[in-house]
Amino acid sequence: MQLDSRPAIVDCALYVGGVRQADELPLAELYERACERPDAFIWIGLHEPDPDQFAEIEKVFGLHPLAVEDALKPTPQRPKVERYEDVTFFVARTARYLPHAELTETSEVIDTGSVRMFLGSHFVVTVRHGEAGELRSARLDLEANPAQLAGGPWAVLHAILDRIVDAYLDIVAAIDTDVQALEAAVFRRDSGTTVEHVYQLKRELMEFRTAAVPLQRPLQTLLDRRSFALAKEIRRYFRDVNDHQTRVVEQVANHDDILNSILQARLAQVTIDQNDDMRKIASWAALAALQTAIAGVYGMNFVFMPELHWRYGYFYALALMFGSGLLLYRALRRNGWL
Repeated sequence: MQLDSRPAIVDCALYVGGVRQADELPLAELYERACERPDAFIWIGLHEPDPDQFAEIEKVFGLHPLAVEDALKPTPQRPKVERYEDVTFFVARTARYLPHAELTETSEVIDTGSVRMFLGSHFVVTVRHGEAGELRSARLDLEANPAQLAGGPWAVLHAILDRIVDAYLDIVAAIDTDVQALEAAVFRRDSGTTVEHVYQLKRELMEFRTAAVPLQRPLQTLLDRRSFALAKEIRRYFRDVNDHQTRVVEQVANHDDILNSILQARLAQVTIDQNDDMRKIASWAALAALQTAIAGVYGMNFVFMPELHWRYGYFYALALMFGSGLLLYRALRRNGWL
C-alpha cells in the first residue's frame, strides 16, 4: 500500500478473511478493494499524528470532524464510545506499571496514555498517544490467529481492549505488592516511611483509577443490544473483557480503602510521636524548673536566712537539688514521660 511513510504511521494493511495482504496501493484504492468483499477490512495504526498526517485518512473514510478532533488531541480524554452514523468512535486509556526499587516521595509508579479508535464496516483506525499500550504486539498476535482476525473490525477492538484490561490486571497486582510492603513498613518504627510515601502511592493510584475505572461504562454500552447489534460470539468476548474490568474496578477500590487506612494510621503515629516529644520536653523543663526554684530561694540576699550563714549550707543546697531532681526524674520515668 502506498501511504505516507512519516513516523506517525506505525502500520497499515488490508486483511481478507483474516489474512494480511501484500497489496501496495494508494489508500483510496485499497479501501475500495476492502469494500468489495464482506470479509475484508483495513487496519491503520498511528502514533500521535498531527492534522496534516491524518487528513487523507479522514477524507478516505469520511470520519466526522468532531471525532477527528478528539482523536488528535494530545490531552487525556475520558473513555467513551460514540456513534457517528456508520462509524463507531471508541476512546480507552492505556496504562503501564513502572518498576522501582523503593517507594519515595517522588516515585513514578503509573504511566498512562490513550488509544482512540474508529471502526467502520471495512476499516479500523487506531490512534495511540503516549508510550503506554503499544499495539504492534496485539497486531502480530491477531495476524497469527486468522480465525479470530476474520471477525473484522470488532475482533480488532476486542483484542485491543482485552490487551488494555489485562495490563490493568497486571498493574493492580503490582500495586497490591506495593501496598502490602507499605503497610508492613508503616508499623515498623525504624522503616523511615513517611506520610509523603503513602500519599505518593495514593496519588499514583488515583492516576490509574482515573484512567482505568471509567472504561467500564463504554464496555457496558457495547454489551447493550439496544446500542450495538453485535454478533453473539463477539458479544461473548466483550462480556469476558467486561468481567475482567469489573475485577480491576473492585481491586482499585480496595487499594484505595487500604491506603486511606494506612494514611490515617501513619498520621496517628505522627501525632503520638509528637505527643511523646512534647511530654519529654515538658519533663526536662520540669526538672530544670525545680533546680531553678531551689537556686532562686538560696540566691536571695535577705539578712535573716539561717541557711546563708550555715557552714554546710552550700553542700546541703547541692544535695537538695540533686536529690529532688533524681526523685522527679524517677517519677517521670515511672509514668512513661521519659
